[in-house]
Amino acid sequence: GGKAWGINRMRALGLSVPPAIAITTQACREYHSSGGAMSEILWAQIVQHMQLLEQETSRRFGGPQRPLLVAVRSGAAHSMPGMMDTVLNLGINTETQGSLAAETGDAAYAAETYRHFAQQYRKVVLSARADTIPTDPWAQLRAAVLAVFESWHSPRAQIYRRNRNLADDDCTVVTIQAMVFGNLDDRSGTGVLFSRNPITGDAPAWGEWLCRSQGEEVVSGRRTPEPLRALRDSMPAVHATLMQGTAHLENDARDIQDIEFTVESGHLWFLQTRAAKRSPQAALHAAVAFANEGLISREEAVRRIKLEQIQQLPALQL
Repeated sequence: GGKAWGINRMRALGLSVPPAIAITTQACREYHSSGGAMSEILWAQIVQHMQLLEQETSRRFGGPQRPLLVAVRSGAAHSMPGMMDTVLNLGINTETQGSLAAETGDAAYAAETYRHFAQQYRKVVLSARADTIPTDPWAQLRAAVLAVFESWHSPRAQIYRRNRNLADDDCTVVTIQAMVFGNLDDRSGTGVLFSRNPITGDAPAWGEWLCRSQGEEVVSGRRTPEPLRALRDSMPAVHATLMQGTAHLENDARDIQDIEFTVESGHLWFLQTRAAKRSPQAALHAAVAFANEGLISREEAVRRIKLEQIQQLPALQL
């Protein structure tokens, strides 16, 4: 899956990335071939591998003290509409909310974290049904994994694959990643950036940042994000580390990167990286720039520009 591959790549490059485990596409195929039943062998493997996240974070999933919360994401080889949206803060309940409040001394933060989870879980996993959200973290996790598997056959996803001649049996990965909290305090937040402007293809990196926020809040429209220079002005060391990591990822991939990140109490965490979608103009300019910088050959630069992209460029640029 794209998300899991990106996480593994960033960790291999030595960037600061929350630990994660991935449930493979083979498990998803077996789920659908069995008529929609998760095998107890698979569930036992998930429970066993969650210990890796507990060991690296020194937290415990479902534990009353220092609880581990996770994000659950879908991630097929090709990004497509109709797949399940990410659920954040999974594993929280009234007991763990109290533990978070006691640990941080901030009851409002703990309550907001629970509220964010409940809102997302009801919308994404329960599909806005009136069902009760499980209080058992393991029941929450199992239902979220099944919801990712089921989203592979959502009408939107099926139509997208059919229109683009994508295989219907490729299936999706489920990524379970330890949470970091951009809503923790005034030195926390979340952001998205492109290693080059996706409209023009020009450097430097371009993106947005939102203090005291989680996940999709930076792009939801409910709050107005700030440009990356706001992060540079408030936390220059974090911004410098972000730019260094962004350059590292772009050089490694030899392509424009679309990156998601979170800052938790002044510590930068990279969450996701992937090849960025870009305008025809950006595709042309970036290919030329990468060739001039020696990252790709001129032949590779020519191969990267598709005929339909050239046809969309203004005549002046041709």
